[in-house]
Amino acid sequence: MNSKAKTDRRQRIRYTIRKKISGTAQKPRLSVFRSNTEIYVQLIDDVKGLTLASASSKDKDIKAQSGNKSEKSKLVGQSIARKASGLGLSEVTFDRGGYLYHGRVKAVADGAREGGLKF
Repeated sequence: MNSKAKTDRRQRIRYTIRKKISGTAQKPRLSVFRSNTEIYVQLIDDVKGLTLASASSKDKDIKAQSGNKSEKSKLVGQSIARKASGLGLSEVTFDRGGYLYHGRVKAVADGAREGGLKF
């Protein structure tokens, strides 16, 4: 499967997911973006179109940690959970962004759950 077909397939899956889920101020959408080297997450209020909080593997405290990409992804999940609890949020809607719920995406979800977020 060439790279264009992969990205087109992911876009179709992503659009299908986005039709079904949406974030509000009380229960924002936890959106995941995964590049080859980094992982980024955002808490998004889709009603107002605002990003409430974000975290990534490029943050100083996470980048300084040693470990593989999955371990850093778990730290990103814990970081976004801390930021969400600071905003008074405990529930989110998980948006895997068209990626399989496996590997780094699952590690982010596990880290967020350990940090106290409920999906």
